[in-house]
Amino acid sequence: MIDSNEFRKQAHHFVDWMADYLEQVDKLPVKSRVNPGEIFQNLPDVPPDQPESMNTVFEDFQKMIIPGMTHWQSPNFFAYFPANSSYPSVLAEMLTATLGAQCMIWDTSPVAAELEEKVMNWLKIMLGLPDTMVGVIQDTASTATLTALLSARERASGYTINSDGFINQKYRVYCSTETHSSIEKGVKIAGLGKNNLVKVNVDDNFRLDPHHLQNAIQEDIKNGMYPLCIIASLGTTGSTAIDPLKEITGIAARHDIWLHVDAAFAGTALILDEYRWMIDGIEQVDSFVFNPHKWMFTNFDLSAYFVKDKDALIRTFSINPEYLKTATAGKVNDYRDWGIPLGRRFRALKLWFVIRNFGVKGLQEKIRNHIEMARELEKQIKENQHFEIITPRTLNLVCFRYKPKRITDENELNQINERLLQTLNNTGKVFMSHTKLNGKYTLRMVIGQTQVSVQHVNKAWKLIQETAIQLFQ
Repeated sequence: MIDSNEFRKQAHHFVDWMADYLEQVDKLPVKSRVNPGEIFQNLPDVPPDQPESMNTVFEDFQKMIIPGMTHWQSPNFFAYFPANSSYPSVLAEMLTATLGAQCMIWDTSPVAAELEEKVMNWLKIMLGLPDTMVGVIQDTASTATLTALLSARERASGYTINSDGFINQKYRVYCSTETHSSIEKGVKIAGLGKNNLVKVNVDDNFRLDPHHLQNAIQEDIKNGMYPLCIIASLGTTGSTAIDPLKEITGIAARHDIWLHVDAAFAGTALILDEYRWMIDGIEQVDSFVFNPHKWMFTNFDLSAYFVKDKDALIRTFSINPEYLKTATAGKVNDYRDWGIPLGRRFRALKLWFVIRNFGVKGLQEKIRNHIEMARELEKQIKENQHFEIITPRTLNLVCFRYKPKRITDENELNQINERLLQTLNNTGKVFMSHTKLNGKYTLRMVIGQTQVSVQHVNKAWKLIQETAIQLFQ
């Protein structure tokens, strides 16, 4: 085991490696090229009996771990969604690990609780959320959404399900057909049953259709069901479609239904005044979540959850065994009562570092730059007669496909685009992902990585065109 002096030496070595990695990550194959099971087979079957030097361990890290990594911090990463880190975030995470605090209640680390309350208030101001909401940090949007479903369930049952279990309740939850899969998972975990999740049709732009939502709710009421919760998406996973929040809030208010907004990815754009239209009607929303660990340069995991009814949240999750009773109870925020886990990391520290080091203006500049790069890419794709935009761009995601004029069969086009994507990703020069929109195999190119530049985007677009020509012309 290493002592303090060796720790100091190794830490300097590690930080040098980290800085080099982040400077040069764009030169690495962005997607790992290992075969399934290859890493597992190369690792020892039994742990070492004797201590191994940190030099040996770190050599194996570089030899065995790095080749198996898909490099999310590469500016050539355009898949799924950003999972951004940044220098201030990494530095803060190092300090968090060093402090090693368990921040379940105020007494276990007062600054963790009070800094969390403050940075959540900062976010509320930055995003334009109403003062009536209070915020708490969760690990992921999946957890935050489950938290919302459980809170809605308890409030609707008069907080009896926590004590007595389900007794003939017939609750229904509503979302669009494009909503993230975590909604269905949350409905199952909350005991509501996935068959009670109503997936509402979307319009031509893949947004939840309020008319279909209203009809579904009325039909359920007629059949003796209880409309419990509506999930509105600000930025669907497939295409970043923005559900019409204002119209949905009217429906939720009319039927007294808990309304939760999932803005996990797109919510960061609310720091720009020109995108505040996305939350028109937010005053009527019961809960809201977005992930700074996606597009606000704060490394995973950190999800910002806001709720209007603080008492409903705490009554749902509060439990007070003798060993957790304190003299400060009721005077401070004990965040173990604001969500599912008892244990909590000091996540607020890295968010505090990021906001202060970038500044609001610096964050806005980064986000606008990403959106502008996506706008320019969309323009170039539209100008190319061999490619097609599948759905209008909303933010920094461009959805498109290769569509040679001579090919009209949709199945063939799907096969062509699937092969194109696989070929591109196998080059190691870019990494993209796909979705299906109206049955069309769609390439998704997300421009949001911390260090991405116009040069990276142009290089990727050139590679896409050249690869398509080589494969199919």
